Amino acid sequence: MNKKGILLLLVFATMQNVFAQQDGFWDKNRATTKEIILGAGDRIVVKTEDFPKGTTEVVYRITTLDDNQQLAGSLVSLLKSIPDPSGISQGSAGAVFIVSKISGDDKCKYAIFSSNELALAYKESGKADKACLAQNTPVNKDAKLLSFEKSACFKTNTSNMFFAFESDNWLMKQKIVLEVVPWVDYKLSKGWSPENRKSIIDLCKTSNIAQLMINPDDFCVCILDKMQSKYKYQEYQKLLASEKSKAFKDFGTECLSNNPANEAIHNAIRLDAFQHFKNKRYDEAIRLLHAGIIDNANAKVLDYDALGTYYLYSKQFGKALKYLKEGEKLDDSELQIQLNLAHAYLLNNNYAEAKAIHKKYQSQNVSALLDWKTKTVRDFEDLKKAGFKSNDFERILKLFND
Repeated sequence: MNKKGILLLLVFATMQNVFAQQDGFWDKNRATTKEIILGAGDRIVVKTEDFPKGTTEVVYRITTLDDNQQLAGSLVSLLKSIPDPSGISQGSAGAVFIVSKISGDDKCKYAIFSSNELALAYKESGKADKACLAQNTPVNKDAKLLSFEKSACFKTNTSNMFFAFESDNWLMKQKIVLEVVPWVDYKLSKGWSPENRKSIIDLCKTSNIAQLMINPDDFCVCILDKMQSKYKYQEYQKLLASEKSKAFKDFGTECLSNNPANEAIHNAIRLDAFQHFKNKRYDEAIRLLHAGIIDNANAKVLDYDALGTYYLYSKQFGKALKYLKEGEKLDDSELQIQLNLAHAYLLNNNYAEAKAIHKKYQSQNVSALLDWKTKTVRDFEDLKKAGFKSNDFERILKLFND
């Protein structure tokens, strides 16, 4: 490989490291590293250091050594090359990589327990039936990744583990090195457990705007992310009720602000408002579009068109004209706005203004595939179904035949 290829490979590897480590880190400061001298045929129990808050996986390595041998490299140093637990759990290659490069001829059996009592029972009896993981075939080296979510070793205890070793050498003592390194999730380390995160989501869904939304998940997750970034859960709990309320309000405003990152939330609000309109819940459609789009300066021309339509169908003709004209200011070439303006004038007993708009645009298309006349006919039919009656509907349609 040429120098350029090597440089690109190094850059790619570095970028992988940086981005992968954003979710968590291998906590070398609270790793367990113990050198155990085990007598011939003996058993021993070793408790790991307490795992830090936010631990989601642990990786361990067991190595037996002959006299005067040393490990080629510590487990912590090797894990620097594996930025997250998936690098180990994806297959045997990862486990092989973290196994010691050197080991003695001695072998041992080992078992892992979730409590000291179970481990001590094994020490006395040698029976590993209560172990959450047992290696009954003697080995001279081993390494595994254990997940808090999947491993039985953490069903009842997530603070530490108890390793029990049994020597396979009945003549001489042996040296065993145990290394255990926890992987700490950044968010969980701040106390944001799934239950605590759910409590924020549930509280968010009681807010006025969330209750107007059909699917407020994106909005509430946005507030949760901002809450986690600013506070540890313990800090959040200590806030006064008024401070919590202000935090929700401030984060909600940020999640609705005119920011490209919030576009998914804005689109969800638009869709939910339209669904309210289709279900003839005009008030909900109007309030949601106001709270989520209009009042936060996020409105595009078609948002004003939608709001004007919702006001029109709720027979608030003055407000329909107001917001349709706001949309016209943004883009007076948008014929959907112009057509709805004509409808608003017509239903507000201003036939002359409606006629002028129809005369001006009747030869154009409202969209690439829909001409002005066809769209007008469809709109009048929809208005009639909604209970609107006007003799001026027919007068407008006759204009197209003149």
